[in-house]
Amino acid sequence: MPRLVAIRGALRLTAIFTLLLVAARPAHAQTETVLYSFGLFDGSYPDGAQPTSSLTPDGAGNFYGTTADGGLWGYGTVFELSPNGGEGWTQTVLYSFCPDPKLGCPDGWEPLSAVIFDKVGNLYGTAYEGGAHGYGVVFELSPSQTGWTQTVLYNFPGGTGAAYPVNDLVFDAAGNLYGTTCAPGGAQGSVFTLSPSVGGWTGQMIYNMGANQGTLGGLTIDGVGNIYGISATTAFKLSSDGNGSWTPTVIHTFAGAPKDGAGPEGNLVFDKVGNLYGTTWSGGHYNYGTVYELVAGKKGKWAERILHSFKNAPKDGGEPAAGVVFDSAGNIYGTTEDGGKYQYGSVYKLTPVAGKEVYSEKVLWSFDNTDGEYPVAGLTLDSAGNLYGTTSFGGPQAQRPFGGVVFEVTP
Repeated sequence: MPRLVAIRGALRLTAIFTLLLVAARPAHAQTETVLYSFGLFDGSYPDGAQPTSSLTPDGAGNFYGTTADGGLWGYGTVFELSPNGGEGWTQTVLYSFCPDPKLGCPDGWEPLSAVIFDKVGNLYGTAYEGGAHGYGVVFELSPSQTGWTQTVLYNFPGGTGAAYPVNDLVFDAAGNLYGTTCAPGGAQGSVFTLSPSVGGWTGQMIYNMGANQGTLGGLTIDGVGNIYGISATTAFKLSSDGNGSWTPTVIHTFAGAPKDGAGPEGNLVFDKVGNLYGTTWSGGHYNYGTVYELVAGKKGKWAERILHSFKNAPKDGGEPAAGVVFDSAGNIYGTTEDGGKYQYGSVYKLTPVAGKEVYSEKVLWSFDNTDGEYPVAGLTLDSAGNLYGTTSFGGPQAQRPFGGVVFEVTP
């Protein structure tokens, strides 16, 4: 399988899709259910296809996400998935990207990030390309009685680091937005911020990662406003002086196989005591990726610990392309885009071994194409322990090479 950048970056695949359906899988130790399968096989794909984002809950049982393709114009969608009160789920396209002019797509196209809510119910995300300059946009969707209205908040101008946003946005306590650009083809990746101002939003690049350092990971903000993220080879911290300047610190450089990971991807996440967790797409003992922990020490020093090296085997995953989530007991969950019994990707669980600094790994689900394939986004965990996510391909109609699904794994 091509690396995630081939899916969430330069790809522009012609997708075929299907509109459906809740399909329960055979009982295993865990059960996977396809909550929704994207696309119509006749090629009209009005509901979208190729979801590469994680799902955002609204607290009322609904999920929100994006598809890289499909919709009315064929350039991607923002969608809502809602339980219909019976046995299934209803999918609604909130917005279809492209409105023309002459397919320059001034509203953006190929949204690859998840969407996030503000305090009053507006949604924010990024589109990888399109906009006024063709280098992508940050957008807002605002609900009304007649539907959702899309507004482009920022058009990336191109140039040093200012192109091709691909990852999730995050708010700080003051209402500023932060995100990253992926910079394909050897260009510079960057961290940017958008600040609300009179008449619109003001954009600023606050950290250029350097050539060939574009990132496929988002950002995390701690309780005092420091920003943490990844480049192609490092994990870093950005500290603000309070006046608009940021000081970067590399907290770990990934050395690669066999003792370290390589190609960090996904969003970093904090545990309860301030340590950071993430994944690498390759590296580790078997060179199929890792889950790692960065332990905060004295005087700003961080130490890395490899929690799991993937084997890309039938009873293990391979090449994790997204970050992880925790449950209340400290177990870690995530996805791999390869590996598992059928080599179409997996959902895994890492459990801490009592009294030891090691974790045991268990594959909770192996995708077989009919229930989805290649999950490249992170998981959402509900209070009952159910896991929700997306796969960028596959679905119940296996003759379709594209489409993708929203799924639930129930322990």
